Amino acid sequence: MKFGDVVISVVILVVVFLIIIPLSPAILDVLIIINIAASLVIILTTLYTKEPLEFSVFPPLLLIVTLYRIALNISSTKLILGNGGDAGEVIRTFGNFVIGGNLVVGVIVFIIIIIVQFLVITKGAERVAEVAARFTLDAMPGKQMAIDADLNSGIIDEQQAKARRIKVQRESDFYSAMDGASKFVKGDSIVGIIIAVVNIVGGIIIGMTGSNPGTISDVVQTYTLATVGDGLVSQIPALLISTATGLIVTRAASDGSFSQDLRKQFSSQPTVLMITGSMLLLVAFIPGMPKPLMFPLGGVFIWLGYSMNKSKVKLTQAVETENAEKVSQDIRKPENVISLLQVDPIELEFGYGIIPLADANRGGDLLDRVVMIRKQCAIDLGMIVPVIRLRDNLQLNTNKYIIKIKGNEVASGEVYADQYLAMNPGNAKGTVNGIETIEPAFGLPAVWVTEKERDKAELLGYTIIDPPSVIATHLTEVLKMYGHELLGRQQVQNLIDNLSQTQPALVDEVVPKIFGLGEVQKVLSNLLKENVSIRDMSTIIETLADFGTTTRDLAMLTEYVRQNLKRTITKKFIPDRKARVITLDPSLEQLIMEKVRQTDTGSFVALDPDTVQKIFLSMKSAVERLTSIGITPIVLTSPMVRMHFKKLIEQMVPDLIVLSYNEIEQNVEIYSEGVVTVN
Repeated sequence: MKFGDVVISVVILVVVFLIIIPLSPAILDVLIIINIAASLVIILTTLYTKEPLEFSVFPPLLLIVTLYRIALNISSTKLILGNGGDAGEVIRTFGNFVIGGNLVVGVIVFIIIIIVQFLVITKGAERVAEVAARFTLDAMPGKQMAIDADLNSGIIDEQQAKARRIKVQRESDFYSAMDGASKFVKGDSIVGIIIAVVNIVGGIIIGMTGSNPGTISDVVQTYTLATVGDGLVSQIPALLISTATGLIVTRAASDGSFSQDLRKQFSSQPTVLMITGSMLLLVAFIPGMPKPLMFPLGGVFIWLGYSMNKSKVKLTQAVETENAEKVSQDIRKPENVISLLQVDPIELEFGYGIIPLADANRGGDLLDRVVMIRKQCAIDLGMIVPVIRLRDNLQLNTNKYIIKIKGNEVASGEVYADQYLAMNPGNAKGTVNGIETIEPAFGLPAVWVTEKERDKAELLGYTIIDPPSVIATHLTEVLKMYGHELLGRQQVQNLIDNLSQTQPALVDEVVPKIFGLGEVQKVLSNLLKENVSIRDMSTIIETLADFGTTTRDLAMLTEYVRQNLKRTITKKFIPDRKARVITLDPSLEQLIMEKVRQTDTGSFVALDPDTVQKIFLSMKSAVERLTSIGITPIVLTSPMVRMHFKKLIEQMVPDLIVLSYNEIEQNVEIYSEGVVTVN
């Protein structure tokens, strides 16, 4: 246990024992002075903090100080009632100072101080703390969404987003704690009033009925003096603490302390001071006003305003001169072009008409959709999608958007922010009025309809899609198509680091002893290129460990990984366990195997153009036959032919699914719907 923790524990125990242990007047004097000093330190600290979280220990400190003050009240009450009204020099001095020889005036002043403390300061601080806590909690979701929006737009990185989320959580905890702690301050004020009444009433009874009863006037004088003094030495620190409570919960985040902000903000409006001084001079001419006081005071305000205005003009001129010199220097010095070389991995640019979809203040949720896309890609593909930068581009057509990968446009589309996309799922009856278009993600015919036509389209059986969903779906498909290009070495390192937390022995065996980071990246990219999830990193790395000592061919290693991921592949491409596929003629498979040529950079199939053309025409016929009846075409080959046939056909049909028999689970029912031949 640290020394500081021990000290705090001892202090709290001592405070608790003060309630029980009787104290001498001299010790009570010391403890009262410590209480006043601590209150001064706390209120001055709140004045010099720039934001509330800089004094985050205030709520628990408030409870400790309140408990300490209550303990002193109880100890002073025991001395007042049990020591003939003598509770030490500090209490006596405060009582004499307020009463000042007139008991009635002193009591009235004391009552006013208690009322101000309870009704104005304490009650106000409690209300401010309650409202601040409620508004802080209500604002939390909006702040979290703003952080996510800044993260997705690239304004901040992951570390900054994490720090801001922690700060939002700390603010919520702080204001919630302040709301509860302010209730203790209110209770302390009520206890102070009760103790004052007990001291006076109890003191008079004891003074009149004790062993040495005095006259009524002497008893009232003695115990009232002690009560007023005791009330002041407890209420003044309580007043300071209550004020500090109100200050810290009303303190907005700033770059300077309260005094600096006060001076800066008043001095920024010198005209206000000059007008105030002029008004004081005018009021001075009213008959009966104290002119010797009003004229100098008005003159001081006018002089202060004039001086501040003069300083402000000089400061403005100095800033303008400095800015001009800086601009001149920037023009003369060589341009720093390094920052211009930065290329964002993914960008979504859109025209002016699409801005409302990305503006949360107008109800747009495109930023939220982008966050969900990144999460969905992590679940479906197992890859960490880089931050997607969203920006408006006034050079684009009003309703157009483009998607860029590493600075190059790879896809585009057009949406209407105030309309809906109506698509015919195949069974819709009738037509709807609107702007005919092509759905950007899958290239299907569709119609943009207005809000008025939307209900009619739904009744006719059309599928209705809102504009943000159109963009989000298109962006998702682009990410799946180009995911292998977005997977960099740093992301692979992050995936391996994540795996090493649960399976360190596996990672240590493979990376970097058998394969380097670049080789693992190539295997993962090969999987993503054919839309195979890399989420099961442990199976992928284990397969590389098993076959890494027998072959260094990354394409062949990818095939081994695919075979070990057969459950994942089957679930992905054959979810209903019934596969209607296109197979290859055995003679074609034999021909492909005979024409495979190995090089230092990999393997390829050396077929003549006429043979390739025959294969393509046969494949096209089989694919069109399946797509015409609504079946997604899948080509099924032998394990040794799969990767070579995929390379051969991907230039003509890049999104065609090609699987091998070893990549499908045994309980899948396979139906051949066509055969690819070379005849």
